Amino acid sequence: MSAAREMLCDTARAVFGDATEAGMAPIETAGFVLLLVPEADGGFGGDWGDVNAVLRIAGVVVPDLPVANLILSGLKDAPEALRAAATVGLMAGAMGQALALSIEHVNTRQQFGRPLGKFQAVQQSLAVLACEVAAVDAAAAAMASRLDATGLDAEAADFEIAAAKLRANRAVGVVTAVAHQVHGAIGFTREYDLHRATIPLMRWRGMHGNDAYWGERLGRQVSGFGGRGLWENLTARAE
Repeated sequence: MSAAREMLCDTARAVFGDATEAGMAPIETAGFVLLLVPEADGGFGGDWGDVNAVLRIAGVVVPDLPVANLILSGLKDAPEALRAAATVGLMAGAMGQALALSIEHVNTRQQFGRPLGKFQAVQQSLAVLACEVAAVDAAAAAMASRLDATGLDAEAADFEIAAAKLRANRAVGVVTAVAHQVHGAIGFTREYDLHRATIPLMRWRGMHGNDAYWGERLGRQVSGFGGRGLWENLTARAE
């Protein structure tokens, strides 16, 4: 992570922390609407990697505030596909938080005289959860890279956006189920923070296109490439 992005993330954590009490006002005042606006136009001149990093934090700290909408309002007529891409960043952050809370819980909660995390069945469940989180992280990173390479051209990055949103959508069921399973009853209480990750995840899953929508959109592209064309297209994009 670059020094500029680290500074951006530190600022986001501080501002979002204030926003938990004050609402959107601190976020608006901090100028996040200028994140994608070019420096020549008085903006931050950030890229989608910056947006992804900020939204990952927002997905943890302020999941109920419209941070993504604010950032995208700095662009003129942001297409629906970019709004879906922004949702992936929020989902990746919330999934990472669900994993972190689960690991912390099983390492502190004891059963039969030892931490839950020492039981093989719990370890296996957490491994599945961690794989889902890592897969969504990778899909979000590939999408950000493609968007940056195309100058935020959502059409040119449609394959990566579709793949990332579908992968994130499909991960929601596993992530929420395993996280609540390893937490037991405490995971369903309002006093515990897990619901601040899992409830938004279920909401974001259906936003800007559900599983069927993105599955069909991705499938049409893949079938259009053909067998050899798919491999050639994927390797060309990776470069």
